[in-house]
Amino acid sequence: MNSVKTNVDPAEQDKFDSIAASWWDPDGESRPLHDLNPARLAYIQERVELSGAMVTDVGCGGGILSESMASQGASVTGIDVAEKALAVAKLHLHESGCVVDYQRATAESWAEEHPASVGIVTCMEMLEHVPDPASVVAACAKMLTDDGQLFLSTLNRNAASFAIAILGGEYITSIIPKGTHQYDRFIKPSELCAWLRASGMRAREITGIHYSPLERTARTGGHVKVNYLVHAVKATACVPST
Repeated sequence: MNSVKTNVDPAEQDKFDSIAASWWDPDGESRPLHDLNPARLAYIQERVELSGAMVTDVGCGGGILSESMASQGASVTGIDVAEKALAVAKLHLHESGCVVDYQRATAESWAEEHPASVGIVTCMEMLEHVPDPASVVAACAKMLTDDGQLFLSTLNRNAASFAIAILGGEYITSIIPKGTHQYDRFIKPSELCAWLRASGMRAREITGIHYSPLERTARTGGHVKVNYLVHAVKATACVPST
């Protein structure tokens, strides 16, 4: 893996490699990702045309979102540093019949090698797992064409997110493995917007994504106290309202 900048936490990489075998089990340790995925995909589809689009999915893991976008006609490249998760993603293509180009790379190294190469970049539930999330945001911006659009999701940093994501998700309901999240790496929307501005982007929309583990459903809209989505564009771009 060529790397311009190493922005990888080995413990985080090992964590996601350790659950790789169960990535595509909808009732396994990746259950929340499966439950969240329809809402995330719908959010993207409501704002961009995926059919025929060139997409880079940063932090693709086992490929849940990557495959969903490919199934809608997008040409998707999924990048990640977790080698075992990528191996599982590649194997699942034989089962699904989808076409996704999976590559082992950091966001920074990929952006250096493929600047201004795609119209859509997605980076979901990844920023809170790297030492320098601002660097990932800058790399995502660098990958985009001038009219490109960026979709991010992460966790807010406050008492509500700690109670729901860590205490509730990891310790009370145990729907995700203990230690999945580190509270000090959660990201306030104001911080994320500042990183976007520094990268020549602007947040077009910030909205919540709300997960009901008992009903196994997710919806977008409303408050951003816990999980939230950001749709961003280049600061000079003029994107028509949808």
